[in-house]
Amino acid sequence: MGQDNSRAAALRARLDVRRPALAMAAHNPLAAKLAAEAGFDAIWGSGFELSASHAVPDASILPMGTHLAMMRAIAEVQDAPIIADVDTGFGNAVNVAYAMPQYAAAGVAAVVIEDKTFPKDSSLRAGGRQELVPVGEFQGKLEAARAHGGGMLVIARTEALIAGLGEREALARGAAYAEAGADAVLVHSKQKTPDEVLSFCRAWLGTVPLALVPTSYPDLSFAEITALGKVGLVICGNHAIRAAVAAMRDTFRRILAEGGIAGVEGGIATVADVFALQGDAGMREIERRYLR
Repeated sequence: MGQDNSRAAALRARLDVRRPALAMAAHNPLAAKLAAEAGFDAIWGSGFELSASHAVPDASILPMGTHLAMMRAIAEVQDAPIIADVDTGFGNAVNVAYAMPQYAAAGVAAVVIEDKTFPKDSSLRAGGRQELVPVGEFQGKLEAARAHGGGMLVIARTEALIAGLGEREALARGAAYAEAGADAVLVHSKQKTPDEVLSFCRAWLGTVPLALVPTSYPDLSFAEITALGKVGLVICGNHAIRAAVAAMRDTFRRILAEGGIAGVEGGIATVADVFALQGDAGMREIERRYLR
């Protein structure tokens, strides 16, 4: 579908620190449709989830075209704004300038670009390579994204806390990224408590809202985040793929253990439910009207 910026405008309006937008991760159109059906404000086009769905590490292994095709497919089946996780932008500012029009044309409302070197390593992997690019270089990426993004929001993700560089560096980078035109600043942490992120949020004096991904510190509630008055976006970063893995493992285990499929029938979706998610009713209407 074409990009008329309506989804970007809708997402911009929802980045409200008085009621942060809630985004749910998706790794395919079905997961995105379920997230929209549940009532989430936006879809997080997760690089981690997409990598996991291909059973490869989240380390810039999948090509841009694979991620872009998935974002386009997600846009075609539901109307919630899509926030595309483009990692480091697939290279330098030239790569960013090349990629952004394609994401805009795919129906994406916003991109999140992180300030690590390419190829990236997963932020939450123990002992991962967490190297950051110079501030000026990353500002150039953000400026390229703004200039070539066709109205998409540009969210700058700083990995300074992940890299162990401390709050002062994270704040300085966040301020520099806002100065370069970022619409929001995503600050990430792998600490098991929210203390590090809460301290950053309270110290943040920037004019753009913050974004959080509370994967590592799940006890921090949405209400507590809202009370900070600084956060406009909360991303549930990997819950779709984790839920799918747990459910499939349990179902597969039970079928083998019980010697048949009867025992799992009550706990899985019906075929009719899946038909409905596939848009079967719409196809039947086309058949009725046009098949001779």
